[in-house]
Amino acid sequence: MIPHRRTELLAPAGGPESVSAAVLCGADAIYIGGERFSARANARNFTDDEIREAVKYCHLRGVKVQRAMNVMIFDSETDELARAAELSAECGIDALIVQDWGAARIIKSVVPDMPIHASTQMTIHTAKGAEEAAKMGFSRVVLSRELPLEVIREICSTGIETEVFVHGALCMCVSGQCYMSAAIGSRSANRGQCAQACRLPFNALNDGSERYDLSLKDLSYIENIIALAEAGVSSFKIEGRMKRAEYVAAAVTACRAALDGKEPDMETLRAVFSRSGFTDGYLDGKTGREMFGYRRKDDVTAAAQVLPELKELYRSEQPIYKLDMKLSVSESTPAVLHGECEGLSAEVTGDIPEAAVNRPLTTEYAEKQLSKLGGTVYSLGCFSADIGEGLILPCSALNKLRRDTVSELDRLITEKNTPHYAIYPDYYEDFGDIYSPRGKAKTRIHIRHSYQLEAALELADFVIIPAEEAPDKADSRLIIELPCFTLDEKYSAELLDRLAEKGYNKLYCSNIAHIALGRERGFELYGGSRLNCANTYSIAQLADMGLKGVTASLEMKLHDISALGNMLEISVIVYGNIPVMLTRNCPVRQAAGCNNCTGHITDRTGRSFLVSCDKKRREYAEIFNCDTLYMADRINEINGADCFDYLFTGESAAEIKRTMARCRSGEAPKSGFTRGLYYRGVL
Repeated sequence: MIPHRRTELLAPAGGPESVSAAVLCGADAIYIGGERFSARANARNFTDDEIREAVKYCHLRGVKVQRAMNVMIFDSETDELARAAELSAECGIDALIVQDWGAARIIKSVVPDMPIHASTQMTIHTAKGAEEAAKMGFSRVVLSRELPLEVIREICSTGIETEVFVHGALCMCVSGQCYMSAAIGSRSANRGQCAQACRLPFNALNDGSERYDLSLKDLSYIENIIALAEAGVSSFKIEGRMKRAEYVAAAVTACRAALDGKEPDMETLRAVFSRSGFTDGYLDGKTGREMFGYRRKDDVTAAAQVLPELKELYRSEQPIYKLDMKLSVSESTPAVLHGECEGLSAEVTGDIPEAAVNRPLTTEYAEKQLSKLGGTVYSLGCFSADIGEGLILPCSALNKLRRDTVSELDRLITEKNTPHYAIYPDYYEDFGDIYSPRGKAKTRIHIRHSYQLEAALELADFVIIPAEEAPDKADSRLIIELPCFTLDEKYSAELLDRLAEKGYNKLYCSNIAHIALGRERGFELYGGSRLNCANTYSIAQLADMGLKGVTASLEMKLHDISALGNMLEISVIVYGNIPVMLTRNCPVRQAAGCNNCTGHITDRTGRSFLVSCDKKRREYAEIFNCDTLYMADRINEINGADCFDYLFTGESAAEIKRTMARCRSGEAPKSGFTRGLYYRGVL
């Protein structure tokens, strides 16, 4: 294997101990979270003072520090986010990892020169999506974990920096598209509070047995790391801010070995943490049963055996710089020690030498004392001394010269490696009268099948229909929807082109790539709930990108929706079974096979969740909440909406008509319904 050190190795740090574990084991960069705005809110995380110390520690050692601010935010949090960005800049953070459209806009206003990285929570999985992120000002995209090597290579060819997860936990759901934890217990994955409900028993066979059909093995591409480097990946990311420092040490050591052309120790890595082993199924396109696993008792007990030896990997400082020294000792003049390292120089003065009574100071003795650099980042390089005859400096004086020189060089190297930013704390934008009255809300129906279209058109002002189900004859009331996750961007582009020729001109956008594809073809653009738009700055950003309307995040309270800015038409979902997961690996297919599809998955309480796959291309599946969202009897409590959305899955035309009649009458819901998160909100 050929060594390959060009690609950055990026390690997680959930607390201060993990910082030293990552750095001392060979990471090029680390990523941390603060006490707010981190997608790992339950990790140890860092106080403001600890962030400052972590940056100093890393920059002295030539390691970069990224801060994760990768959560969806609300309008009430924008001031606090701006202050967090300001503090990050003052500390010298090298980049911020961001999910939220509005957060990116605010950060670019407060710290224009701060590099921002598009979090994997933005669900960027195509070249067009990466290009659009670059236009927004992102310098790097963290790609969705579900991509095969050829798609990763294609995205790398766009020129934007790419970051790929190479080891760590693998969610069943595509990042940024999971609402299960929020729907069940208000713990939002988009807010860093995921309760990991998917790791509990779920059964796709519906046979009453205990199965874990939503739990995947941990991802590991360490043995494929050279192929990824050759594909053009800029940064290899290790997941694990929730895990202990020994795990970080093991993962970094294994990745570093692979990058250096050595054999990585996968057995130790598996012992310290795994879920029935590892998988690389997405990378080579071999999805299925082999990708699934859960944490067993033997997985837990294996860790105890390797933890002590892993702790040894980061127990002591290792020298990384050669320090050249020159000592000058002259009669009646303070001693001077000159140090040079990394193109930097420091000169310190010490005590005035005394006349030697017995043994005068020699070059050999001075070198011996000054080379005692243990516990620092230095080892002695070249040494020279100019010592007057018959003079002596006590050992304590030499030690102080060494300490002062090291301290000054520490400061200079840290300063050299720390970026400096212009900060503009007054980030506020004038959005005009964001509380102006809106007109009568329109009705919009989402359907999934062409047999539902006639009924939907009778009942709605607009109908959203999958592009693959759209009829040959265009209707001005139809809004087409592309597949929400596709690896073949050419397919989506050609599908749009064919429909544009037929007269279609409205597009419902589920991700950033759809925005770019639709705008290039002159479509009216409407953002879906999958864009996770939850604040006025996000609305302003999407408006600048050409959207005409957007669906409010499903994780907002009603009073927050009512306060949103009106630069775009705001839609609110008031009826339907909400998609709680978007997954590339169909849980039913891997368990029963497509020919025996049950169409549902049940949890340990017996609740049944509808599973619907992309039957034409089989690229993804959606899992829908077991309870139906019903707000039709409380429409008068929803302020700030231009449009009310009704979601249907497999209902017949007759069922759609009956449901819409009940909704329009304001009939109270029966059993099996939910008010969603409109009142209880999310953590």
